[in-house]
Amino acid sequence: MDTPLIELRNINKSFGEVQVLFDVNLSVKKGEIHCLVGENGAGKSTLMKILSGVYPYGQYSGEILIEGHPVQFHNISDSEKAGISIIYQELSMVPEMTVYENIFLGNEIKKGTVVDTEAEIQRSIELLKAVRADYIRPSSKVKELSVSMQQLVEIAKALSKNPKALILDEPTSALSEVESENLLNLLTELKKQGVTIILISHRLKEVMQVADAITVLRDGHTVAYFDRAKEDVDEATIIKHMVGREITNLYPPKIAEPTDEIVFEVKNWNAIDPKTGRYLVKDANLYVKKGEIVGLFGLIGAGRTELGLSIFGNPYKYTVQGEMYLHGKPVHFRSPTEAIRNGVFYLTEDRKERGLILIDSIRKNISLANLVAVSHGSILDDAREIDVAENFVQNLSIKTRNVEEKVLTLSGGTQQKVLVAKGLFTEPEVLILDEPTRGIDVGAKYEIYTLIRQLAKEGKAILLISSELPEILGMSDRIYVMGRGRITGELPADKADQETVMTYAID
Repeated sequence: MDTPLIELRNINKSFGEVQVLFDVNLSVKKGEIHCLVGENGAGKSTLMKILSGVYPYGQYSGEILIEGHPVQFHNISDSEKAGISIIYQELSMVPEMTVYENIFLGNEIKKGTVVDTEAEIQRSIELLKAVRADYIRPSSKVKELSVSMQQLVEIAKALSKNPKALILDEPTSALSEVESENLLNLLTELKKQGVTIILISHRLKEVMQVADAITVLRDGHTVAYFDRAKEDVDEATIIKHMVGREITNLYPPKIAEPTDEIVFEVKNWNAIDPKTGRYLVKDANLYVKKGEIVGLFGLIGAGRTELGLSIFGNPYKYTVQGEMYLHGKPVHFRSPTEAIRNGVFYLTEDRKERGLILIDSIRKNISLANLVAVSHGSILDDAREIDVAENFVQNLSIKTRNVEEKVLTLSGGTQQKVLVAKGLFTEPEVLILDEPTRGIDVGAKYEIYTLIRQLAKEGKAILLISSELPEILGMSDRIYVMGRGRITGELPADKADQETVMTYAID
């Protein structure tokens, strides 16, 4: 039997009094794509941070073996010397620096004591070609690149260290379907070149597409291992191991039908970039009824988020034209605060940068958009704020020890529920949900979907923005499709299928 390239044995890890990993085992063969799956909070990222030296030897118990030899990583540098490179879900480059400077940051090529800029640029060209990104100029600043291009630069940076194993934590969470497909093809190519891949992903279709082996974690325990060369496994089986129960339908059934009452509408709506004069949204017309879930689908750059933000008080100061109506009355929101006061709330797609204050507590985040409701005049009522937070924790099944826990310590799915609670505390009539399940696992997704169904039953008018076509088809009563800033199609959900929607999206 071949010795595994990487083996983790009986790994235990605690944060204070809370144990998060319990005798976890992971065995990764050389030259395979090994997928690590599990719900948010299962311990996947924590385990990989132990393997990559972020949590050094002494902060956990158990054993790490590389090619059969026990190792002790005291820092990230130790793991990199052993051939381990990791790319996190939150990209870690310096926006103001160039591509080649980022690739070799901390690992500069030097001629004597001076950085050899020409050598770095030449090597960057080779690395970018290796990751199918030779269209990216090494001299470009990272801030000028799209998210998918930055992801490729991160992989090029990792490859510059000649790793034996490359760990990717949710690399496709912010990518379109086409960009994700390209990245998965790249990983398959790297495997052929001898690079071992450990891939953390919530997207099970991607896992089934590329995985040679799959390890499932649940609640800090290793619960299943599948060698796909030896056994067949399907998505339903993986889901059952992930969540500890069967989920036969990823989308909960409708529990109510929308009314005929139009709550929110925009007509001939335009959002224009004031710097370039480019139309981000062009002549958009849409409406949402009471109790209706309206899906808004489009590829990256279609203008979906710009439409949502321009409606929600226009925080980015686009040049806005057109008409907006709430219950048939014309309205115009000059700020997000004004939109919230009128019962419209936008749930951002970027919970970590724009939705939540990660270093603050759950209770502070939930009350943030409606402080007047937990205050007496200008004085904050701590007891009221705690009571509100505890009610949301209970009603939304937010997994936490208490409402004083800092949001940064929570899993992605739990953070998303805190963001939803923040929105609901403003008591909106209209909810614009922008990628509400991005980066969360299938179990947490189902809980969010169930909540959206319940909100619709309560009469909320919901605009669901998503780049996940199955999500749009599975949750919507009616669907709008956007392409290049325009609404290119409108169709009832029962008449929609993937081919039809994609045809409108690429129109």
